[in-house]
Amino acid sequence: MTLSSFSLEELHGWKDNITANPYRSYLYSYPHKTAYRDLQPPIPLESLWRDEPAESFFLYMHIPFCGARCGFCNLFTLPDKRANVHTTYVDALERQAKQWAAFTRHKPYARFAIGGGTPTLLAADQLRRLFHIAVDTMGLDTRSASISVETSPETITEEKLNILKEYTVDRVSMGIQSFVAAESAAIYRPQNPDEVYRALELLGKYDFPILNLDLIYGLPGQTVDSWLYSLNQTLSYDPEEIFIYPLYTREHTIVKPDDIQRQEDIRLDCYKAAGQLLKARGYRQYSMRRFAKETAGTDKRILDYSCQEEGMVGLGCGARSYTRNVHYASRYGVSRKATESIIADYVSADRYDTADYGIVLSLEEQKRRFILKAILHSEGLRLEDYSLRFGNSLWSDYPELSNLLHSGLGKEEDGVLHLTTEGMGYSDSIGDWFISVEIREQMERFVLP
Repeated sequence: MTLSSFSLEELHGWKDNITANPYRSYLYSYPHKTAYRDLQPPIPLESLWRDEPAESFFLYMHIPFCGARCGFCNLFTLPDKRANVHTTYVDALERQAKQWAAFTRHKPYARFAIGGGTPTLLAADQLRRLFHIAVDTMGLDTRSASISVETSPETITEEKLNILKEYTVDRVSMGIQSFVAAESAAIYRPQNPDEVYRALELLGKYDFPILNLDLIYGLPGQTVDSWLYSLNQTLSYDPEEIFIYPLYTREHTIVKPDDIQRQEDIRLDCYKAAGQLLKARGYRQYSMRRFAKETAGTDKRILDYSCQEEGMVGLGCGARSYTRNVHYASRYGVSRKATESIIADYVSADRYDTADYGIVLSLEEQKRRFILKAILHSEGLRLEDYSLRFGNSLWSDYPELSNLLHSGLGKEEDGVLHLTTEGMGYSDSIGDWFISVEIREQMERFVLP
């Protein structure tokens, strides 16, 4: 076993610091978008994508519209149900796709996802247009790509589900968050449980290969018992996949940190209770948030795609694009005024052929991203893969990672670094700990509009 760089006392202190605050920062991307800045000069996309080494790409479309902004949400979304606004937006997305296709059609797409926001808030004809753009303009082959679409209970209709079936969607993901009306109301989510049951019954008739349902724990007024009630209601529909999210709040969300600090923090208790129940019901844990049946999957022969999420082609305002060296996107805002302004700039633009806002990843940040995207997933990090990619030993580059092994939060088996079951529960604090000083400083200087 690799020697620890800490004394035993220091190691205990390090672990205490990790476990004292499990929910520091949800690391769904690295570097985080708050580390992005103006790229000077802007980078032409033609050269950026021509040199991208990924063998296959991930096509993502972002639809930033929702029926309402939930109290916990700090994503790039805008509550706007107007059909004309949606049409104008899809027009812009199609213009962007026609320009980007020239740069990205030289490699196949292994995955395609439509997220948001709520993509199924769009009228059926606009939803269908998104698939036309993906297939006819971007060159997506639906026979060899995994296809995922996000939805919400109130926006599901037979007409829209027929479109998803027509285009061989493999995975439908629906955010429920809670089956308890009072808990939904506490996060400003106008959701009637009867609407949720209606949507689930309708989805069940279509038999998509993977039905994913999302829940949130740690809601205002929630108890461990009420959390397990929602989880059991979810399990009664036998979904192939369940994502469980701890509640995060920020000063710019509707539900403020003070709103949940007034009650006991039950998030870790909820997480542990859910893990036990899901394991007993035959679900395997793949990350802190994702639990799925071993049999979950599609009959398609899907092209290989790196779990590092390089080669991500993000269309739409708010979508991020990832190449190995450069991550870029539109500007980021949460307030209604900022979001409206950013979307207005997007739909009025004529050209989308440069990256002008993002981050150029140093070799250091490429390494940290490679590590984090692997160890926070059950498959772990193959030490040989790291050496082949970067030419050095993981332990010589980052000896501090041995703290995971000596603290019981990680383990090395057959040349693979994993988090243990205990460590998986502290993924967010481990990820936050491993962020570089430079990225942390950039994030701290970011002012959210």
